[in-house]
Amino acid sequence: MRAIWKGSIGFGLVNIPVKLYSAVQNSSLDMDMLDGRDHSRIKFQRINEKTRKEVPYEKIVKGYAIDDDYVILDDQDFEDASPEKTKMIELENFVGIDEINPIYYETSYYSEPETQGRKAYALLLQALLKSKKAGIGRFVLRSTENLCVLHALDKVIVISKIRFAEEIRSMEDILTPTDISINKKELDVGLALIDQYTSKFKIDQFKDEYTSDLLKIIKAKAKGKRPSIKKLKPEKASSDDLYSQLMESLSSRKGA
Repeated sequence: MRAIWKGSIGFGLVNIPVKLYSAVQNSSLDMDMLDGRDHSRIKFQRINEKTRKEVPYEKIVKGYAIDDDYVILDDQDFEDASPEKTKMIELENFVGIDEINPIYYETSYYSEPETQGRKAYALLLQALLKSKKAGIGRFVLRSTENLCVLHALDKVIVISKIRFAEEIRSMEDILTPTDISINKKELDVGLALIDQYTSKFKIDQFKDEYTSDLLKIIKAKAKGKRPSIKKLKPEKASSDDLYSQLMESLSSRKGA
């Protein structure tokens, strides 16, 4: 793996030099866009909208539009905006990790200590495990400030980017059935159905079945064949009554 960021974790007055590595990868198949006439690959170019000519990457700059004009920013401007955060993940406070709603999570990185920071890293790792807490901090990655959660996973401190509150859209325009009453009998059966489906979370039990099936189709087509595809047969309840549907689901699950 290649490090995507180098800096430090600030734990009080303790400075822990670390490298960050991407902890996730895409499980979807890598598809190329092709010209349907001769199957040549489609290339994307950075085109100047006035000259219609391609712009070399090294000539591309970043600009912010103000009053029909642009203010051009360079790397130094981004660093000057918050120099202490460009190379530091400063832990601001600690929380219970179950207090963080999943809607805030983005992506995760593994942190690896540099040689001189191994003992302090081990201390923070053990403290996170023992306290069952997660640290909240922020750092700059690719010219953008990111809020993050530091949490222990086995022998590694994982740094997960999370969204700021202003990045979460308001729910007020979402139409929800707040005016519908659910009686106790229906709720009890609903709770019983949840209990029937409850188990410990084991991520390795969940596979990317769509990608797996798509790969089978690709391999079959490469051999000039067309595989037989399982047809989805949605189950239909025998009644339109909500309580009857819940009871039927409950008995069906028990017999599974």
